[in-house]
Amino acid sequence: MRVALLSSLEGAAGEPQALRGGLLVGGRSVLRHQLALALAFGCQRIVTLAETLTGELVALQQIAEERGARFHVVASTRAIVPLVAPEDELLVLSDGLLAMPADALRLLEEGPAILTLPVETGLAAGFERIDINHAAAGAMRLPGRIVAGLGELPSEWNPVSALLRLAVQARVTMRAVPGALLDEGRWRLLRNEAEAQTAEPAWLRLHIASDDDGAPSGWLATIAVRLTGSAILHAGTRPWVLMLAALVAVLLGLGAGWFGWIGLGLLLAGVATVAARVSALLARIERNALLARAGRFALDGAFGWIQDAAIVTLCAWRSDIPKAPGIPWGLAWFAPLVLMLGLRLLGWVVPPGRVAAWLGDRLAVGAALAFLSATVSFDLGVRVVVVMLMAAGLAAARKARIGHSLDGPQDGQGPNHALTSRA
Repeated sequence: MRVALLSSLEGAAGEPQALRGGLLVGGRSVLRHQLALALAFGCQRIVTLAETLTGELVALQQIAEERGARFHVVASTRAIVPLVAPEDELLVLSDGLLAMPADALRLLEEGPAILTLPVETGLAAGFERIDINHAAAGAMRLPGRIVAGLGELPSEWNPVSALLRLAVQARVTMRAVPGALLDEGRWRLLRNEAEAQTAEPAWLRLHIASDDDGAPSGWLATIAVRLTGSAILHAGTRPWVLMLAALVAVLLGLGAGWFGWIGLGLLLAGVATVAARVSALLARIERNALLARAGRFALDGAFGWIQDAAIVTLCAWRSDIPKAPGIPWGLAWFAPLVLMLGLRLLGWVVPPGRVAAWLGDRLAVGAALAFLSATVSFDLGVRVVVVMLMAAGLAAARKARIGHSLDGPQDGQGPNHALTSRA
């Protein structure tokens, strides 16, 4: 069995009433981040060192038990001994350690070890010295038999420091943490509120760094999360609330169009994409950092289709076709419908990249259609765009076909030549 030892004993520097484990990053305590790491590592028993049982610990117990792990709160060093069997594996995380889960899991999965840093770097970052060359990096994976040594030590010793000394005496392997992890803020020790506040913007950037696909909505959503993400997370706003806000923006766009403000309606329908992408970014942060299931809005999966339907509706309301006598009902809807379906189809055909991102970005589409709506020849403009999309789709298909021919069998051999040839 894998057992995790977490600690919430050490006070935050300069703040007697605060504990390192209770420092907030992304609206969650450091202890909550460590619990997520322990559960991801496969720990079936969580032992938390704390002087008193608090509401935060009760909430963590509920999370652990929902994941099938047993949760224990102990106040003394010797109380740890009966909770860890000699055949168990023990994950030890220091007070205040905040590490990106993917990096920590990669280092820990390599086998039992004391994770270390060069002594100068480690001491400057607040970690504990091991010897003349090494400092502890705040995480250890130890054989359970080492825990028995805690029973022979004075009860006032810090359990994490004591286990570090016992592991060094038992010659547990030392494994270096790459210095780049500290430089990039992927591995750090938080000692007070000021350090937690300094770490939070960098922590957010690490989680959203890969979302910039070049589309306007992605760029705006990234900026929005960098500027307001901390406040949103600390307020406890769930991602599904922002998805609901995106749906409300689409409905407001339809309302504006109903009263004749088609351009404004198209802009609102496009801006809804930004709220939806902010929601997706926050959901990703919850999954990656807390390894938790982000709550979903009931219409998450259908939102894109609802948004497209709203844009088609607004374009049909803007069309001048219904004003002409003898025109069949529904003709005003045809070109906008083909336009949106063409955008979806072309987005699937074009290879992933900036062009595909722009084709799938409804903020850009809404803004372009709002511009066309301000012109006299809106219907003609929509039809020209449809023709351009069809031409682009044919060009993309032709390019893909030529590429397949160049990469495929040569000399007229079919793809099943090896199966059909008698040679």
